[in-house]
Order: sequence, then structure tokens, then C-alpha cells
Amino acid sequence: MQRDKETTNAEALMDHPFARSTPTIEKLKRLWELVNMEDVVAVLINADPDSMASAMALKRLFWRRVKKVWIYHINPIRRADNLAFARLLRMDQQPITRLRPSKISKWAIVDSQPHHSEQFADYPFDIIIDHHPLGPDIRAQFVDIKVEYGANSTIMTEYLRAAKIKPSPRLATALFYGIKTDTDNFVRESLANDVNAFRYLYQFTNMNIIKKIESSEMTRKTLASYQLAMDRVRILHNTAFVYMGDVQDPDILVILADFFMKLAEATWSITAGIWNKTLIVIFRNAGFRGNAGKLAENIFGQMGGSAGGHKGAARAEVPIQIIEQEAKGSEIEKFLLHAFRGAL
Repeated sequence: MQRDKETTNAEALMDHPFARSTPTIEKLKRLWELVNMEDVVAVLINADPDSMASAMALKRLFWRRVKKVWIYHINPIRRADNLAFARLLRMDQQPITRLRPSKISKWAIVDSQPHHSEQFADYPFDIIIDHHPLGPDIRAQFVDIKVEYGANSTIMTEYLRAAKIKPSPRLATALFYGIKTDTDNFVRESLANDVNAFRYLYQFTNMNIIKKIESSEMTRKTLASYQLAMDRVRILHNTAFVYMGDVQDPDILVILADFFMKLAEATWSITAGIWNKTLIVIFRNAGFRGNAGKLAENIFGQMGGSAGGHKGAARAEVPIQIIEQEAKGSEIEKFLLHAFRGAL
């Protein structure tokens, strides 16, 4: 790298985010002051629609203000809708394996913070823009974290408006979809700021692309998984449950859990499978009663893995060796069915 964290001018670092009362135009000026025409900027993301849209917006804000902006994602993009998003909106991004730190003079991270992944930990970020809970020891030259916002795309839209930049249809569509997905169509907690940004972007958004992205639920590779899941699904009162056995990609469990929530009779959807010697269980809940996060914790929290989430969505991961010990010789599917019947 051209520099490291120790050589950064400590006096220029922020150790807490901007105050809520700080006008966006003031923050924008500070952002622009950090870069010059000789800079090559790397924007790092954990790729999903909100982060990809945010990276696109930051790149637009730096247009003609830096030499080059590169976008790098730390995770493989496998979900069909996210693949459609990246393809239809022509996302110019690369996997982080292609990153050459010696070529980079400024570092940015959007819709994440350095502590969110070990793959972020080694980079001396100058710019952090996020809406997730504030992590420990956040230090950078520019830190804008708005925990109360429903989507990072809302923050970036406010920057574009402060800069008097009219978003292109491609950028507007990306930001619109970023807000739409991260607020879950405003079902999740959000602010009037999210609604205002959403309404503003609507006039520039290509709704045909939005519809295509939202309808892109499967790829040729996932068709077999859907077929297997539909053959194996069990309906337990108001719960759709499927045990997939070994899976090549744990994301398919998330996709299938969302898919089975489309059953009119289901207020719960639970999918489970084994990946990398770990049992992964995905929970979805749309009922007035029950809490997916608490259910995950109650069943799996004491088993030595991780379990938790929110009322409507949760996840548990437990080493398969522990599950086999808990099952005491019975099949894993039967063990899970017994556990869920007793808890739901």
C-alpha cells in the first residue's frame, strides 16, 4: 500500500461520525476536499443492491474530481436478483482478488464498516459512509454513519441532491432499488428521509428494469435446487419446512426461505442445509405472534454456534458435529422437525 494506518495524519482523523445536525452540503465539501485529480480511489463493498448503488453514487460524486474510481466487492454475487441488478445496470465492479493496493491512493467503504469483515480490516479507509450500528474504533478522515436511515442509498441520494447532480436513469434506478430492498418496501424501520429520497428518484427510474430485477428469482444453476426443495418441502400447520442436506452455496437456503413465504398458507418458512461442515438454518416469519430471532436462539443458541436475528428473519449456524451429537443417532431432518414442532 502507498501508506498505512499509522502514517495517516492523526489530527485529520474523525473518531466519531458527523453530528446529525451537520448540513449535507458541509459534509459534501469535506468529502470533496479529501480528493484531487491525482487520486485513484478504491471503493470496497459487501455487494448487495444498496451497497452497489451507493458505490455507483460515490463514483458519480467523484467524477472529474479524481483520476479513477474502482469498485471492489469482497463477496461472490450469486443471488439471481443481484446478478440481474449488476448485469442490467452495468455495474463496473471487480472481485477484491483483483485489487492492487499499491495503485490506490484513497480508500472508501460504503454500506459497511471495517469491522464487518476480516477482508476489510487491512485497509486504511479514508471515507466511511454507512447506516448500520456504529462499530468500535471507527477512525477515518470522513465518517458519515446514519444509523436511523433505512438504506445507505438514501444517504447517497442526499449527497447527489446537495451537489445538484441529476442522477442518470441507470444511477437513479440503482438507488431506487437499493432503498426498496433495504427497507423491504418500507416494512422495516425507516425515516421520512428514505421516503423522500425514494419519491425523488422515482421520476428518473426505469421501472421496467425494476420489474425485471424483482422477477429474477432463479438462474439455470438454481433450477435443480428449486425442484429438490419442492419435492422435499413439508407443511406443518402454518410452517413450510425443507431440509436440503448438503448444499453447494448457503445463499440458496435464503432464497428458498423467501420463496416458500409466498405460500398463502405459510406464516413461517424454515430452510436448513449443510455447508462447510456447518448446519445452516434460515427462518422467516410473517405472523403477529412469534419471533424468528428468539426461535433461532431458543433452539440453537446453546449449541456452540451462532443464532439470532429479528422478529421476521433469523439465521442459525452450528457445527454439524454438534448437531449429530444432539440428534443422538436420529436423522438430522427428524431431529429438526422434532425441535420445530416443540417450539412453534
